[in-house]
Amino acid sequence: MRIAMFEPEIAGNVGAVMRLGACLGAAIDLIEPMGFTWDDRRVRRAAMDYIDHVEIVRHAGFEAFLETLGEARLVLFTTKSTQSAYDFAYRADDVLLFGKESAGVPDHVVHASYAQLRLPMREGVRSLNVATSAAIALAEALRQTGTLPG
Repeated sequence: MRIAMFEPEIAGNVGAVMRLGACLGAAIDLIEPMGFTWDDRRVRRAAMDYIDHVEIVRHAGFEAFLETLGEARLVLFTTKSTQSAYDFAYRADDVLLFGKESAGVPDHVVHASYAQLRLPMREGVRSLNVATSAAIALAEALRQTGTLPG
């Protein structure tokens, strides 16, 4: 299982997702451009020493990222979907994709994804933080596939 972040803009969110990946055994794909300098100390601050325990792959753009997928399914999490993330059958090789904090993903990314899922939320709120969304989605996907660590 992998987590992909499309053009992330906030270093702290990337660091938190990297820590999540380290703790739950998921590799992280970062699709550039990013909204911060990669050596930004905020990434290391959020990821702490967990950065040494996670596989991180940076991609020059979305097309370069797609070329690495092979048979893996790209599962997009978006507030624009009506399908619940809890009503989807995950596979252990799925790549869970999350859009940039300010704008999500463009249409060509939506069309390239195998499925578009939504995390259920109360009415009147817009969205969860991307790192929180990744944690909820990854935990459910790992639970379903029997690959939760420990």
